[in-house]
Amino acid sequence: MADPLLYVVAGLVVGVLIGFTGVSSGSLMTPILVMGFGQSPLIAVGTDLVFAATTKLVATTSFGYQRRVDWPIVGRLAVGSLPSAAAVIVWFWLTPPAGPVVDHVILRALAAMLVVTAFGLLLQNRLLRLGWQLSPAALKRAERYKPALTIATGVLVGAAVALTSVGAGALGVVALVYLYPLRLTPDRLVATDIAHALPVAIIAGLGHAALGHINLVALGFLLLGSIPGVLFAARTAIRLPQVVTRTLIAAMLIAVATRIVLS
Repeated sequence: MADPLLYVVAGLVVGVLIGFTGVSSGSLMTPILVMGFGQSPLIAVGTDLVFAATTKLVATTSFGYQRRVDWPIVGRLAVGSLPSAAAVIVWFWLTPPAGPVVDHVILRALAAMLVVTAFGLLLQNRLLRLGWQLSPAALKRAERYKPALTIATGVLVGAAVALTSVGAGALGVVALVYLYPLRLTPDRLVATDIAHALPVAIIAGLGHAALGHINLVALGFLLLGSIPGVLFAARTAIRLPQVVTRTLIAAMLIAVATRIVLS
């Protein structure tokens, strides 16, 4: 294991970035664990899922108390995401844990999800504006399909989270922007996405824990850094413009994805 202080610093940096931008931890922490600390893809995904569930539990409690979560939408997403996340865990259980096929699939899926997330970050504001520009007639015609589309979105997000720990953050927000452009204001959009991500992370994290895919020592040091980092970011008034931060993170995600593919 690397120097514990490095894990604390990594947790601190990721915690600050999450607090500033709302980017999901899977987009940042899983690549750090794999590329920076040499953890196997399975251990990195499992450790990050528990890391994410811990931070999102606090955030969801706060958002729920402020009544900013749209629970019916969370329920629709969960109908699709929870079974799909469980299905991925079952696939891990049926596949030899040390099998090179599993690591290969996870690495390629992780690279693809990082690229998609990067473009989702870059286009997030533009997609939000497009959603607001839809006519009331178009929104009314689409209303009948929204429950099915929301469940289908949950299926994709749940599988992505369980496989790579990436998917419930920027990707979930982008999907909700398209599905509910008028119903969800920006603050309710983020709150609803985080509330949905919590049970998915818990189920996937527990599944990985049962299969022994978690480095508990590393997790402890990561949380030791991330918790004060999130608190600092939430309370400080000095911050970069979100468009600048999102662009920097998107460029980093694309670079990491390229390195994963080439290696």
